Amino acid sequence: MFAKFLSRLLFKVTGWTLKGELTAQNRRCVMIAAPHTSNWDFVYARAAFYLMDAPIRFTIKKEFMRFPFGGLLRRMGALPVDRSKNTKMVDAMVKIIKQTPGDMCVMVTPEGTRKYQPRWRRGFYHVALEAGVPIVLGYLDYRKKEAGIGPTLIPSSDIEADIEEIKSFYRTKTGKYPDQGVR
Repeated sequence: MFAKFLSRLLFKVTGWTLKGELTAQNRRCVMIAAPHTSNWDFVYARAAFYLMDAPIRFTIKKEFMRFPFGGLLRRMGALPVDRSKNTKMVDAMVKIIKQTPGDMCVMVTPEGTRKYQPRWRRGFYHVALEAGVPIVLGYLDYRKKEAGIGPTLIPSSDIEADIEEIKSFYRTKTGKYPDQGVR
């Protein structure tokens, strides 16, 4: 696969490594991608997931799926969401997970932006809870030049405690722009 070859080349040339792996139990999940501080995050994260053979999918506005990039985005794992019908993103993602058979990790960035956000968006948590899938902590650590899979969390319905547990993991990871990372 050409994407895997390019991913291997990117990691070799830039000195990045992979840590962790998806297990049979967490190949159907909501995957957090954090810290998200740069547009480069998508490049390294997508490359890492190609190398891990991870079944990563991500949501994108339906409008972006048109020519000339629609086919490429679809092959990269894009899931088009029609926001014109006032579709709630959480409901749309739960529906996608429930209606898609087999392995699928829906990647989300809970910060919602590349800038520092003291309060994360919590839709990912509700998606995992309602779809009955775990939350897997995917990460990029620019200081260590490491992309990986961290712990898996089963949502407990105590959202505050679970979010704090998730954020405490990400506080040990350094984004490309550290001052914009998780605190």
